[in-house]
Amino acid sequence: MTLVDVIEKLEAAYPPARAESWDAVGLVCGDPAQPVRRVLFAVDPVAAVADEALEWGADLIVTHHPLYLRGTTTVAATTPKGRLIHRLIKNDVALYTAHTNADVANPGVSDALARTVGLAGDLVPLRPFPDDPWRGLGRVGELPEPSTLGEFAALAAQRLPRTSWGIRVAGDLARPVRRVAVSGGAGDSLLGAARAADVDVFLTADLRHHPASEFVETGGPALIDAAHWATEWPWLDSAASILAASGVNVETRVSATVTDAWTRGY
Repeated sequence: MTLVDVIEKLEAAYPPARAESWDAVGLVCGDPAQPVRRVLFAVDPVAAVADEALEWGADLIVTHHPLYLRGTTTVAATTPKGRLIHRLIKNDVALYTAHTNADVANPGVSDALARTVGLAGDLVPLRPFPDDPWRGLGRVGELPEPSTLGEFAALAAQRLPRTSWGIRVAGDLARPVRRVAVSGGAGDSLLGAARAADVDVFLTADLRHHPASEFVETGGPALIDAAHWATEWPWLDSAASILAASGVNVETRVSATVTDAWTRGY
């Protein structure tokens, strides 16, 4: 298979046209005609992931986060990102990004998160597209059995990959929980949608003190704040499975390298 063959399958699942206007998705480096035998999926395009790719012999790295989200005027090896680009090109390793187009896909980042924390049955977007009610940001679903906030938080902590951040809970641990909203990555912008969805708890990442405090104080759902990397990591297996099922003859691997920014908690 060639790189362009693999990209065609990825973009069928995660159309670049669905990415936010400010986003940077697609092929970052690599020759579209180069052969691809091994594909490594990772959340972040960082040096540790490049190390893993080179050690394994990957021809392509697919990441969720862009390398150059805000653009650049240089790829000189005087910066960490420039050094990464140099290493990948010298070793014929391509880099491809699916970011907000993977967030809103069906299935996408939040579907994988929802299944990981135990939601069953149909999942619907927390903020659907006006032209497609099955695509959009976040997901809402139900637990197969009623639970409490404390029990659900413990389940989420057990099933999500472990980080120094762990998870934080805002709300009464005895609160009944059945209907749940989730959003992989930073979910501040979806607090209003979570309130309107009449859920018992909203699980996401990167919640700030004041919005979270005001949300809970004014009678909103309970909140669970997990590490950004951990809420997006489950998508890697979903994306790898979609690529494998597409008929592309490549070997896939999900990176287990923890690239969360926070390395130690006290």
